[in-house]
Amino acid sequence: MRLTAKGRYAVTAMLDLAVHCDARPISLADISSRQGISLSYLEQLFAKLRRRELVKSVRGPGGGYQLSRPASEIFVAQIVDSVDENVDATKCAGRADCQHGETCLTHELWSDLSSQIHQFLSSIDLASLIEKREVKKIAARQEARIEALTRLPAQEVQV
Repeated sequence: MRLTAKGRYAVTAMLDLAVHCDARPISLADISSRQGISLSYLEQLFAKLRRRELVKSVRGPGGGYQLSRPASEIFVAQIVDSVDENVDATKCAGRADCQHGETCLTHELWSDLSSQIHQFLSSIDLASLIEKREVKKIAARQEARIEALTRLPAQEVQV
């Protein structure tokens, strides 16, 4: 059982957007530099997030993305689901053909675990994550690092 990079990156990017969602839209380039996620990958993820109406895009100078509704109304499970990701603990991807085309002895256990994980992720909204002290500390550290890099002369910047 595992949540792939796609699901993790989508949640990370959405949390970054929620943390920085003051009045202005946030560019994917800003999220990319803070989170170390490639810009092209973010573009793919945000196309799916936009289709699921979790974010809205703002075009033009100063454009970018904003949450489509308050952070308290966007849940981690919605984000994971929107990028076609699922957390499935079964080895058969839920098809119940685990053992030579038939259901294995522990299929129901792993299927129930998958449901519990989804239910757990459905109970966590972005606003509650933002309120965690560690999230605030990490966001501040990332912002300070980006600000420090932008103040350095070009020849001193090391990537």
